[in-house]
Amino acid sequence: CINPELYPASDILTMGEVIRVLNELTGGDAVVVTDVGQHQMVACRYAKFTQSRSNITSGGLGTMGYALPAAIGAKFGAPNRTVVAVIGDGGFQMTCQELGTIMQSGIDVKILILNNEFLGMVRQWQQLFHDKRYSFVNITSPDFVALAKSYYIDGSRTGDRAELKDALQKMLDHKGSYLLEVKVGKENNVFPMVPQGCSVAEIRLK
Repeated sequence: CINPELYPASDILTMGEVIRVLNELTGGDAVVVTDVGQHQMVACRYAKFTQSRSNITSGGLGTMGYALPAAIGAKFGAPNRTVVAVIGDGGFQMTCQELGTIMQSGIDVKILILNNEFLGMVRQWQQLFHDKRYSFVNITSPDFVALAKSYYIDGSRTGDRAELKDALQKMLDHKGSYLLEVKVGKENNVFPMVPQGCSVAEIRLK
């Protein structure tokens, strides 16, 4: 059975396939730090690890903006390992000023933004449980690559499957911190999920 999250049939990139390709390139040897949202669920589900203390996440605490400062701490704690912060476009805007800390510290953190132009997890809940009454979930973002470069951090973006592997490899090979923005499907939902107030027996698979 082919998992459509990892091997989608459409031309639109999914978060799952980005993590799959990242796995292929790192061999599961990177420290992966997640923020909060759909990308967190996808990364924690599909990222592979060959060492302990490699998956850093705030779990269900809902701390948007967690990944970037946590990745800085992870790099100081494991200076010889590749540290990849996987962040959504919403969460990144919570603590993007920490790019200044990265610049001043001169550390090497890889920043992978999965941009669906939504607060994706909130949008998914509003779709499934509030009759698609969407409120304040569509995001207008700055130019993330230009923002990184204003802090003297190199970066690039892609939304093309043919470019994805090379773009990720370039990020991983870059000497110093690097920001890669990947455009993914706007309204892709993430499963499984347990609705609020329900038991695990009521988990939703679609």
